Amino acid sequence: MPEPVVVESARSHSAMDSRSHIVYDIDDMPPIREAVPLGLQHLVAMFLSNIAVPLIIANAIGLSTPDKAFLVQVALIMAGLATIIQAYPLGPVGARIPMVMGTSFAFVAGIISIAKQYNLATALGACLAASFVEVIIGYSYDRFRRLFPPLSTGIVVMLIGLTLVPVGMDYAAGGVGAPDYGSFTNLGIAAIVLSVTLLLNQFFKGFLSYASMIVGVLVGYGVAILAGKVGFSQVADSVWFNVPLPLKFGLEFHVAPILMMSLIYVVSALETLGDITGTVAAVGRKPTSREMKGGLVADGVMSGVAALFSAFPNTSYSQNVGLVNFTGVASRHVAAIGGMFLLAFGMVPKIGMLVATIPAAVIGGGGLIMFAMIFASGLAIIHRNVEMNKRNMIIIAVSIGLGLGAEFRPDVLREFPQWVRTLFGQGLVVGGLAGFFLNLFFPEPTQG
Repeated sequence: MPEPVVVESARSHSAMDSRSHIVYDIDDMPPIREAVPLGLQHLVAMFLSNIAVPLIIANAIGLSTPDKAFLVQVALIMAGLATIIQAYPLGPVGARIPMVMGTSFAFVAGIISIAKQYNLATALGACLAASFVEVIIGYSYDRFRRLFPPLSTGIVVMLIGLTLVPVGMDYAAGGVGAPDYGSFTNLGIAAIVLSVTLLLNQFFKGFLSYASMIVGVLVGYGVAILAGKVGFSQVADSVWFNVPLPLKFGLEFHVAPILMMSLIYVVSALETLGDITGTVAAVGRKPTSREMKGGLVADGVMSGVAALFSAFPNTSYSQNVGLVNFTGVASRHVAAIGGMFLLAFGMVPKIGMLVATIPAAVIGGGGLIMFAMIFASGLAIIHRNVEMNKRNMIIIAVSIGLGLGAEFRPDVLREFPQWVRTLFGQGLVVGGLAGFFLNLFFPEPTQG
């Protein structure tokens, strides 16, 4: 029986190759002099996205400046708590892996639509009530495992990366709506960050290699200061310490908004499963059932807790999955340090405001690498776990095609009701659900 031996040997060799770039494994604790900047690197990777979500929603529904500041504060605090719990679980809540959490983009359009049609309290009530959908999926993961195969999660991870690339380009150009969008200064700063990060990662060894992202960002930040792109007046005006109180905007419950949010939580679950798979793939293995269940339950529980504090749902941040794969630092302790920084910045607005002075172009230079790495992580999930037969290739092609089509041409739905445009104008929702249902309805090819 020579063939099975050859196949197993090839798989073992592949697993060894996938681990060859690992600097710190999941349970490894780096020296504190390395762990702190590596934790900050995780924060830099997701910070702008995390605060962008509450700002986008606040601007869309016309909230005041103090309310915007409050939403940013609770977004940081909840992201920090959720990240720490993923690294250091509380009972069944948490995956015990380096999964950085943040405010989810998947819910933005739905929250805005509900808040405009009803009010913000109704949107938050729907976020709280529907969060139990993901908690149930998590607790029942062993029963529903077949509904979430690597094919579906790989498609979602690839779509996350592909749909974020335009966001990275917008950041690199200075941010959407910036008066100097696309200026040589912004593009030059982004190019410096990208170049320094790539050069350090590929041509240096040790700390400079696996901390290449934060070094690139610091270099770009210094250049931005010299170019007059950074202002510190808001830092001076902000307070030192502030603890948010729950139910600032209240909670209301209506059936239709809860149903809409429930569907988005299913897609968010697919995203989280993909991120868990992509994270542990960096260390050359598949996720355990305990990791999948704990990650999903933590995602749902912390999203519900966030709603109680008037924050929006959390999810795993795929750019940090890309960072783990890019740097080879898979330590959950490093991710937890990033979560502690998030929590501290949320409690100390002055420090958080300092981090917020990092220009969009600086984040964009590193973001383009991370977002592309997310796509590569999804591709790796499919390559390692999915046979590329006719059925699976069609599912991948149709899901990616529909997802990108909905993301880049949402106006094709302009004749549909608002709730349809809100839900299915998001590429991640359309592509993720397409992959989910096509996998259920297309029969597996018979063997032999």
